Amino acid sequence: MRKITIAFDGYSSCGKSTMAKELASSVGYTFVDTGAMYRAVTLMALRGGLFNNEGNLNEEGLRTMLSTATITQKYNPQLGQAETFLNGENVEGQIRNMDVSDRVSIIAALPFVRTEMVRQQQDMGRHGGIVMDGRDIGTTVFPNAEMKIFVTAKPEVRAQRRYLELKAKGEDVTIDEVLRNLEERDYIDSHREVSPLRQADDAVVLDNTNLTRAEQSAMLLALYNERIKD
Repeated sequence: MRKITIAFDGYSSCGKSTMAKELASSVGYTFVDTGAMYRAVTLMALRGGLFNNEGNLNEEGLRTMLSTATITQKYNPQLGQAETFLNGENVEGQIRNMDVSDRVSIIAALPFVRTEMVRQQQDMGRHGGIVMDGRDIGTTVFPNAEMKIFVTAKPEVRAQRRYLELKAKGEDVTIDEVLRNLEERDYIDSHREVSPLRQADDAVVLDNTNLTRAEQSAMLLALYNERIKD
């Protein structure tokens, strides 16, 4: 049976990573969370003190740090998912906090960052058998992917999901802060000059505002079975 490339794109906190992981596990493919890669770069910038008190970024400093950085993802069989490593350190826990979330879209909009991340992502998926989740997978990274999904949901629903996730991790946030963060990220991701977030012409739209995880999984598996027959 041939192995295809599966691209998930869409807005933040739509559950893209969760459904992509589950599909990858169901069909025996490798899962790559590209958003985590940009989060790792953002964490590196924060740790390096590259944001000043006004929130401005030292881009040349980041360019220098990125030139020697390694960002990888490794599957953890005990957790049943991939974890993100920055220069050999497992940073999966640190890249999901609000400090990183508030700045990741700024980092991801930088052309030199996107160029390097896209290069790495294309290397990972060169031979198919991969499920990749991000913002520009079906449009830039793998425009010829055999299966493309564009995920969306109402902002209020996405904010509630993200809020509950952060509270479960002990983060001190309000629902209004989370909604503001999502709206700002949506705007930046959709309006950046390089590889903006947009629906690929041949992508299947999945609005999961009112769908259960079981319904999502069934729809995606049915679509996968159609695609591998083509």
